[in-house]
Amino acid sequence: MTAMRVDAKVVMLGKESVGKTSLVERYVHRRFLVGPYQNTIGAAFVAKALNVGDKVVTLGIWDTAGSERYEAMSRIYYRGARAAIVCYVFNIHTDLTDSSSFERARFWVKELQNCEEHCKIYLCGTKSDLIEADRSVRQVDYHDVQDFADEIGAQHFETSSKTGKNVDEVFQKVAEDFSSCALEFMQEEKGVDLGQKKDSYFDNCCHN
Repeated sequence: MTAMRVDAKVVMLGKESVGKTSLVERYVHRRFLVGPYQNTIGAAFVAKALNVGDKVVTLGIWDTAGSERYEAMSRIYYRGARAAIVCYVFNIHTDLTDSSSFERARFWVKELQNCEEHCKIYLCGTKSDLIEADRSVRQVDYHDVQDFADEIGAQHFETSSKTGKNVDEVFQKVAEDFSSCALEFMQEEKGVDLGQKKDSYFDNCCHN
């Protein structure tokens, strides 16, 4: 089988059990797996091609382990990523306290800002289906997250892998931003001396 060419490396980050793997399963395989779940060890990889206008963009998605014991390993997988989907959960019916998952999301954002400044960040709240019936169980306020997203220049989505809410939209936005960034770079390159080009194709692109 011929390997699929990957245009953009995307990394999934967040505390264990926030639902990173379920997001990828819903998006790539159109399914929602009912537990019990086995935590990811290291990372899992999958590629997905999607249409952006008249072009096809292939995302290479790395689903990393959320456990702090694999923290150093996760850094290996997000190296060179063009996009990071940083996940948190805001519902008390999960195995996590919401504040801890959001604080962990803040940690990964800081890591990316320090180590991968060209990686575009997308904040992703998960398991929104669990708060639809009773908004009072929500532990992380939407406006607090949106303020943080505005502060760091990130897109913010609230998703449900169970219902599919906003799952396609997250990855579509990643692909659209990558495609737009690539187009801007190619337009800027017109008329530029080839000897002055950067070594990295996207060194001056996608700074947010």
